[in-house]
Amino acid sequence: MRFGKGLVSRSPVVLLLFVLSLFFCTGSFAAGGHNAHWGYEGEEGPEHWAGISEEYKACSSGKSQSPVDIKDAAGADLKAITFNYKSSRINILNNGHTVQVNYDEGSSIEVDGVKYDLLQFHFHGPSEHTVKGEFSDMEMHLVHRDKDGNLAVVGVMMEVGTENEALSGVWANLPEEKSDAMTVKGAVEAEKLLPKDRSYYTYSGSLTTPPCTEGVKWIVLKNPVQLSGEQIEAFAGIIEDNNRPVQPLHGRKVTGKQ
Repeated sequence: MRFGKGLVSRSPVVLLLFVLSLFFCTGSFAAGGHNAHWGYEGEEGPEHWAGISEEYKACSSGKSQSPVDIKDAAGADLKAITFNYKSSRINILNNGHTVQVNYDEGSSIEVDGVKYDLLQFHFHGPSEHTVKGEFSDMEMHLVHRDKDGNLAVVGVMMEVGTENEALSGVWANLPEEKSDAMTVKGAVEAEKLLPKDRSYYTYSGSLTTPPCTEGVKWIVLKNPVQLSGEQIEAFAGIIEDNNRPVQPLHGRKVTGKQ
């Protein structure tokens, strides 16, 4: 990332916004950038997250946590989401919890008249959300943010099948060890990562990793995309079982015809 020469002369407000933009663009908010170490098993597993750090209290006290089991969804004809995705360089990292691609600026979605910019996408295996109690082999999360800092995450279920050519450049460069972001040869087109039918479920939830911040708009696409068995195995060989258990709804409604 290149910094403008005039940055040091900007106002404190501009500097603060710049620092915040770095924080969000690196994806640390959605993929475990906090100092307190957490994981998916043992004493650092999901049932212990709230006790690891004061910042993680919402992981147990929150009433709008994610992921959830999608069943008995409230039927509604939801407005189509407008996906304005462009291609991006492959800016890839392994943060110790997932493999993530930081997306170049300029891509967004529009939901109910609100624009959310695409920041990054990452993976969980097996899926975090379930549908009527059933897991998918993997789940991809595309993380977006609006101008006010509100988050919207598009969840895409992934099942074993044919090779996913749209992810071939990403999979050819999967970092086997924890690493900083690096830009590798090739490009990725988020538009091609989605199923053709983009009907969806939606509900109000949280980040699925510490600090489990609530107020996240979740958009879970109903239709899966496919990965080959070899692709799924390649991810599992690096990141194994990085899915948080489903959380109680506490009276929330998942909307979308089932």
